[in-house]
Amino acid sequence: MEREAVKQAIEQGQTALGIEFGSTTIKAVLVTQDFQVVASGSYVWENELDHHIWTYPLAKVWEGVQTSYAKLAAEVKEQYGLALTKIGSIGISAMMHGYLAFDKEDNLLVPFRTWRNNITGEAAAKLTDLFGFNIPERWSIAHLYQAILNQEDHVKDLAFITTLDGYVTWQLTGEKTTGIGDASGMFPIDEATHDYDARMLDQFAALPEVAQFDWQITALLPKVLLAGETAGHLTAAGAKLLDPSGQLEPGALFAPSEGDASTGMVATNAVRKRTGNVSIGTSAFSMVVLDQALNQVHRDIDVVTTPDGAPVAMVHTNNCSSDINAWANVFDQFARLIGVDLKPNELYEKLFDASLRGEQDAGGLVNFAYLSGENITRVQEGRPMLVRKPDSNFSLANLFKVQLYSAFAPLKIGMDILLREEHIRTDSLVAQGGLFKTPVVAQQVLADALDTPITVMSNAGQGGPWGMAVLALYAADHRGKNLADYLDQEVFVNSESATLAPEPASVKGYEQFIDNYKQAMPAEQKAGETMKLD
Repeated sequence: MEREAVKQAIEQGQTALGIEFGSTTIKAVLVTQDFQVVASGSYVWENELDHHIWTYPLAKVWEGVQTSYAKLAAEVKEQYGLALTKIGSIGISAMMHGYLAFDKEDNLLVPFRTWRNNITGEAAAKLTDLFGFNIPERWSIAHLYQAILNQEDHVKDLAFITTLDGYVTWQLTGEKTTGIGDASGMFPIDEATHDYDARMLDQFAALPEVAQFDWQITALLPKVLLAGETAGHLTAAGAKLLDPSGQLEPGALFAPSEGDASTGMVATNAVRKRTGNVSIGTSAFSMVVLDQALNQVHRDIDVVTTPDGAPVAMVHTNNCSSDINAWANVFDQFARLIGVDLKPNELYEKLFDASLRGEQDAGGLVNFAYLSGENITRVQEGRPMLVRKPDSNFSLANLFKVQLYSAFAPLKIGMDILLREEHIRTDSLVAQGGLFKTPVVAQQVLADALDTPITVMSNAGQGGPWGMAVLALYAADHRGKNLADYLDQEVFVNSESATLAPEPASVKGYEQFIDNYKQAMPAEQKAGETMKLD
């Protein structure tokens, strides 16, 4: 779209705003109706460990969203000479799962409990047995049930529970809703009804420890919406909350809010059955849209949905790229110490290139990139750890190869269940995330780790905020198409991509690394247990 056409679109509100609350960054993007990003803004934040609970203060939520929006609006002013006053549609996305609990006066009862917590093991196991359906520790219902089992005082005062994106959408629209993909990380979804599973709701409500409360579980959960439906409109109070300067007018249509897994599926065009995607960041997850039911319940496989309600097998890991970033920061400090100033992309490119000279098994090095506990490998608490034998080849090349290897290790262990036990296959597996901004290297490692061809699209770095903006455009005008056709025929019709196949020698080397990784795992698990004594 030419500059004058973009300017006219902004003036007329023919745009969509996508905002995503990621683990380390809140990002807002403004997108025109031809799906092009014309402005963006961001805010860096970190979760906080408060009495062994990972949380984000809600004050930071609003500081972050207002800062991101203000930067975006300033970019619109700078680039196009316009004050941003009208937006056609808006969508909010965030890290999936977690627990935000409110009373009938809309007061937050306990600090936000995020996906990163491993504190609901008892509840998750009991609910899995009750439902005959895997309930991960991260899910909202597991947090609620664990609070009941813990006899927490706040439970009696509950009136509403939601996720982060559901909360923000509620505050901006006044409507207590969420998209079906996000809802599927709160409570199991019935594919036939596109709503919470009625049988399981009844089973939960019938538990004696639940039945003692005055509230009903059905009243606590947000309303479930499908992609393309309307989740409300920006209220006057919501406009002031999003843009305290007062320039933004109310009235923008809201798409159903979604979790980052759903926006990742949209951003990689992976909502059709037998497609799949991998999203890489602070955490990682792989999604495979199922064309057949799983044969059995797997504690390491979540069943969630696409934004239009199709079942998805999801492997979620709590840890991925954070340890790479930590090690890169050490090398950046050393570079500055010797008078070398590298831009971040230059630093990562050099370190990733060094990894190419490493041995196929990373020289026998093993790294556990666990800044938090990890369900897949049964590690209770975060304890990053690099281990090696006396005869391991400890070189820079192997050090950074093992960083890349270890980032994908829990994901590989989970995916092996789908590929080897359930024999699930995909027609395509598309990867996205910041690691893929550095060309080829991480993409090839992931292909070797999963022994599956990996495609990276030209928009690999855009990710969730852009995917959420696409869903906002779809809600405003779906052009008479279902979501899969809309993505194929409207959004990705001219997309560019590159696919890398696994290399047999590297696949064998990665398998050797995984063998070493599993052999060293007891040391990591023990370290995670002792942290509770610190």
